[in-house]
Amino acid sequence: MSDCCIGKTIKKRRKDLRITQPDLSELAGISVNTVYKIETGEANPTLDVIRKIADVLGLQLVMEIKEPKP
Repeated sequence: MSDCCIGKTIKKRRKDLRITQPDLSELAGISVNTVYKIETGEANPTLDVIRKIADVLGLQLVMEIKEPKP
């Protein structure tokens, strides 16, 4: 999943919960600018930042590592 898709998922969930970007940033302990950039696909967030946002929004973070196809 690309950052853009992650951002769209975060934005949709945030809006579904009627949480503003400033509220999400405060609850997750990150800057509003970071939330904005993630939602627009402009950021390359760390797993820690994604985890913080997922915790606030009640999202599940799942990581999958696969070998490349030949």
